[in-house]
Amino acid sequence: MIGATRVRPGAPTYSSGGTLNSQHPAAVLFDMDGTLVDSEKLWTVALNDLTAHYGGTLSPEARLAMVGSDMAATMEILHADLKQPWRDAAAGSAWLEERVAKLFVTGLQWRPGALALLRAVRAAAIPTALVTSTGRSLVEVALDTLGRDSFDVVVCGDEVTATKPDPTPYLTAARLLGVPIGRCVAIEDSPTGVASALAAGAAVLAVPSEAPIDPAAGVHLLESLTGVDLDVLAGLLTPLDLPR
Repeated sequence: MIGATRVRPGAPTYSSGGTLNSQHPAAVLFDMDGTLVDSEKLWTVALNDLTAHYGGTLSPEARLAMVGSDMAATMEILHADLKQPWRDAAAGSAWLEERVAKLFVTGLQWRPGALALLRAVRAAAIPTALVTSTGRSLVEVALDTLGRDSFDVVVCGDEVTATKPDPTPYLTAARLLGVPIGRCVAIEDSPTGVASALAAGAAVLAVPSEAPIDPAAGVHLLESLTGVDLDVLAGLLTPLDLPR
């Protein structure tokens, strides 16, 4: 739960002078939907069900615009796309959350390489955070697949004052972990998430899922997390000048 930070004994720490005692990241900050799990396809199913319930069809452009966004933005895009602005956003959100929760129970699949990387990071005692635009109720369902002990901190979209692409979610994760954001690696799959992590000051590893990501300074693009290890993550950071 956000605010309940758990950093295991032996995890990389900073001295009072702020010097990291390892070249590895101070923390790895994982996005959830489309990055760790292939949940965007489940969201598509649920969104199509909701638009059919409303008597319409969701356009591909609108669906693409929703990737990485929070529930409020998703409802705004959906209602505008259907030309039904009178729809109750709260009712639509509740309907969608209930449908997605059912799909999450049996349909969540790991993205290629994601589970292996998460296990490697945990085995190295590097602090981890889950940083997602998804609300707490659905994240709790997803954690049955992801593992509740896989993250020292979980930051959900309905528990921060501003959501991605604002930097607040990633800054919040770093603060709760007690590490400088500039020594963290954020792993994302959407332009919205990448923008958030970059604005926060993290090194960014991007593995596009449903939406393309344009090359940008500070963003390392890969097709998947397959083969990504601790050395790859360390290589995204500026080397530290450690005392000999």
